[in-house]
Amino acid sequence: MKRVRKMLGRPLVTGALVVAVAGAGLGLYWFQPWKLWQDRTVEEALPEAVATSAPPSATAPSSPAPAPATVAAGDLISHEHATSGTVKLVRLTDGSHVVRLENLDTSNGPDLRVWLTDAPVREGRAGWHVFDDGRHVSLGRLKGNKGSHNYAVPQDIDLARYSSVSIWCDRFDVSFGAAELTGA
Repeated sequence: MKRVRKMLGRPLVTGALVVAVAGAGLGLYWFQPWKLWQDRTVEEALPEAVATSAPPSATAPSSPAPAPATVAAGDLISHEHATSGTVKLVRLTDGSHVVRLENLDTSNGPDLRVWLTDAPVREGRAGWHVFDDGRHVSLGRLKGNKGSHNYAVPQDIDLARYSSVSIWCDRFDVSFGAAELTGA
């Protein structure tokens, strides 16, 4: 016991212990390994746009409101983590667009985002890091690593310039999974 106290009394040993504890704390904060065992399921319905037109007149025949339409879709492929599900680009009745993830199943991570990108979707390691090389728009944090959820596309986005969606880990600059969008 005396030997341990004597050893801890040395400034070099104490400094090394402080650095080791601080390094372990920073490592845990950065990697957040506990999230690999935590699932968050989110189930959202496809949003309905609110009609902003004037009420129908008594003389005009009423026509059914247009339904949301899938503009493009694709299946998610795995990159850094096993990922599956479907991605849809949906035009709502008011003309706005959402990216809809359906039946998503991926790992949780420390800083996951949904990105609309112009990058090609590639299989394997070749596809892990390509999505931040070109044009991309973050649609927000991933709401859950399982389930079906919606992400609003900003009105000023030219959708013709984007061809894929990535579940992107912003902390480590890597794609968990991605889908190429093809016309529906």
